[in-house]
Amino acid sequence: MIAKTTVSDILEAADRLPLDEQESLINLLQNRLRQRRRAARVRDVQEAQDEFAAGKCQPVTPEQLMQEILS
Repeated sequence: MIAKTTVSDILEAADRLPLDEQESLINLLQNRLRQRRRAARVRDVQEAQDEFAAGKCQPVTPEQLMQEILS
């Protein structure tokens, strides 16, 4: 069976690293999070473009959109 690593375990391990390696770890994690968010946005845009191309949605004015939201 695979042992489950907890956030607490990871924090304890990070605390044992030298400061420069802790900073490198933080930078690596931030970069990975940015990449994941960027990839999610790209997927969302692609899905929206696919839906538009398939005729599942139509362009509307901001006024039409607000009217639909408020109704």
